[in-house]
Amino acid sequence: MRRAILPDHLTNGSFSLRASDKAGISRTRTAAKDLVTVSRGIRVPVQSGAVGAAALRAYTDLDDTSILASLSAARVWEAPLPGGPGSDWRIHLARRRGFSFPRRANVVVGHLLTFLPNEVVEYDGVRLTSPARTWLDLASVLALEELVAVGDHLVCTHGPGFPYPREALCSREDLARMVARHPGMRGVKVARAALELIRVGADSAPETRMRLALVTAGLPEPVLNYIVRDFRGVPVLWPDAAYPQWRISLQYDGQHHADPDQHLHDIERQDRTLALGWLEIRVGRRHLEGDRPAVVQRVRQVLQDCGWTRDGS
Repeated sequence: MRRAILPDHLTNGSFSLRASDKAGISRTRTAAKDLVTVSRGIRVPVQSGAVGAAALRAYTDLDDTSILASLSAARVWEAPLPGGPGSDWRIHLARRRGFSFPRRANVVVGHLLTFLPNEVVEYDGVRLTSPARTWLDLASVLALEELVAVGDHLVCTHGPGFPYPREALCSREDLARMVARHPGMRGVKVARAALELIRVGADSAPETRMRLALVTAGLPEPVLNYIVRDFRGVPVLWPDAAYPQWRISLQYDGQHHADPDQHLHDIERQDRTLALGWLEIRVGRRHLEGDRPAVVQRVRQVLQDCGWTRDGS
């Protein structure tokens, strides 16, 4: 017998039996082999390839009280998570205090939390904590530098002068208000410290680590979101960070820079940088490793060669 075709909203990610019942799909159909049972009452089409919000949608559709929170909400917001917490792929579900504790053995990490207005939102069919509330919840499980990297990700924005404009998920002011709303929350001291270090313009966690390493070592803080223009005033370079006073560009080369086409693009960018009278410092992952990352000495030397002194001149 030919299987009944599922409606589109049940084919592009996880769905609950509650949702399939509403769509008029029989329980016999939801037991078919083209659907995988990932948890009690939750199905995923074998060929869906669902990730992010689509993969987690069913967990908040099981009832009207469940909310994605903590690490699971962070994944939906595509926050950069470090290896330890980032390897925890259990589903973090919360309910408001007064409701029963979310329980699914070996699948769900349950939380009972207090939510103030606008701290729970709907995104791509998923009920989850807002970007700012998600960041504050992560303060209890991430180290300071890791929390700064997540904050940088959430507030990152690029204006129309960039090849690929980017809108922030929230503002630094939103994060500050969230901290002020929950003065006694676990991890709030780390969150307050992180607030002082979050900046707009870092596209990745390595870029955040690079900036923090330089500042911690006593070097000037580089400018983010800086645009280098040619003699006509046309934007031509968008360094990851910059020292405009000394015409120094910092570029972090991630794994994708090993691609031959990207490598050629990097060489062309470096030639344009030199032609405009700037110096480019290329930074790789190994330059950020250890207690005394090599990027510090590299940047210090170039700054000194360009006339910088520790007294700020």
